[in-house]
Amino acid sequence: MNRDPKRVVVGMSGGVDSSVATGLLVEQGYDVIGITIKTYRYEDVGGNVGNDSSCCSLDGINDARRIAMQLGVPHYTVDFSGVFRENVIDYFIEDYMAGNTPNPCVRCNRQIKWAEMLRKADSLGAEYIATGHYASIMHDASTGRRWIRRSPDPKKDQSYMLWSVRQEHLARTLFPLAGFTKPESRAEGARLGLSLEKKSESYEICFIPDNDYRRFLRDNVPNIASDLAGGKIMMHGEQIGTHDGYPFYTVGQRKGLGIAHSEPLFVLNVLPESNTVEVGTENELDHIRLTATDVNLQQVASIDEKREFTVKIRYKDEGAPAICWTDATGTLHVEFFEPRKAITPGQSVVLYDGDDVIGGGIIATRS
Repeated sequence: MNRDPKRVVVGMSGGVDSSVATGLLVEQGYDVIGITIKTYRYEDVGGNVGNDSSCCSLDGINDARRIAMQLGVPHYTVDFSGVFRENVIDYFIEDYMAGNTPNPCVRCNRQIKWAEMLRKADSLGAEYIATGHYASIMHDASTGRRWIRRSPDPKKDQSYMLWSVRQEHLARTLFPLAGFTKPESRAEGARLGLSLEKKSESYEICFIPDNDYRRFLRDNVPNIASDLAGGKIMMHGEQIGTHDGYPFYTVGQRKGLGIAHSEPLFVLNVLPESNTVEVGTENELDHIRLTATDVNLQQVASIDEKREFTVKIRYKDEGAPAICWTDATGTLHVEFFEPRKAITPGQSVVLYDGDDVIGGGIIATRS
């Protein structure tokens, strides 16, 4: 397959970051093609489908097209809604129904923003894809390994969400905003004349534009409310209340339990097999060990021997030191030096050495 080493497909959401990334690549002399992916059918997701803070909204598509025209690059909207439904939305629903708390953005990065985008790049004869992520890609020529390095802007660092991107995909990726802070990116947008200074940020899950995952589950799982309402809320083996259905609760949740108690209570476990939610006091959220599956390593090829890394268990986590290793099955084991609060099955665990991403996985168990 012939691919032009100067041709790059840029994922354009219509926001500041991807727009500035596109403009910088044009300035650098690349043959740029803008792509906006349609990840879901608006009639299927409900909620506020016109919400322009959603990265894949109708407004976002229109803004991306306008920016591409301004920069003089071709722009296409590509319908990935079928493969997105199968790989991201269905996974999101199934994981909640399994009692976990999924992170669909991590799944989307691997399956859609990289795997599917690279297939599209192949069809267009492009060697690279590019995004507006705030992170860097490092390369060790002696080992051939590539990995993600944190952004210098801690408020915009997206390395935690990128642990699942595979080696072969990193090799064909450009991050034009590597080394930038958000204010610097906005300044570049002004210099490029893109009129994006007041463009809002994207925070919601794209296919839940009203940010109400419970409403989304009710709309997409037949009879979920009627079938699961009235399940037991248990504390230390005794029933202390009833709940609306186990998928509507997550580990660490405090609000919305509807229980009066002498001290605040938190969700400790979600048990789908018995439609039970276990609650307890804050100190009962502490765990010191976890295992993770679906492991992807970046900077190193293996962690067969125990090593100390800084480990994050959620996006806004500052990280904590832990001993880590993988066993013969590929399962990642993590033992923290101090207990961590609300380690949540379904969420990502990411290992760092300084600013460099070692790898990560999906939390399966904790103890």
